[in-house]
Amino acid sequence: MDPLTSALKVSASGLQAESTRLRIVSENIANARSSGDVPGADPYRRKTISFAAEVDRASGAALVEVQRLGTDDSDFNIEFDPGNPAADEKGMVKMPNVNILIEMADMREANRAYEANLQTIKQSRDLISQTIDLLRASQ
Repeated sequence: MDPLTSALKVSASGLQAESTRLRIVSENIANARSSGDVPGADPYRRKTISFAAEVDRASGAALVEVQRLGTDDSDFNIEFDPGNPAADEKGMVKMPNVNILIEMADMREANRAYEANLQTIKQSRDLISQTIDLLRASQ
């Protein structure tokens, strides 16, 4: 397989991986204040994502694959909110272990990686088009 097609495959796998990462980050942000329904119930637990390099046998290129979707096992945040239905007898509520600042940083990083992969695809398409134009002109 030619290098330009390999570049397209690698970038496409990166787009797919970063798209999944953005979805996970969005879920975390959306549920950052989702407590349990009853006293003592566990709230939303932050989701995590891990990537791995997977070699494509046809092209020999290292593609990005989602290796694992998991959860963050860190402790929940405890807040005083006696009006919450999930509050215990002391008015304390378990809140999700989601840190909005970390999620926003992850979102920015995933967005930039997505844009970089998209730019690589555009450049590869342009190079393929220019190669075809050169081949037509030489005939």
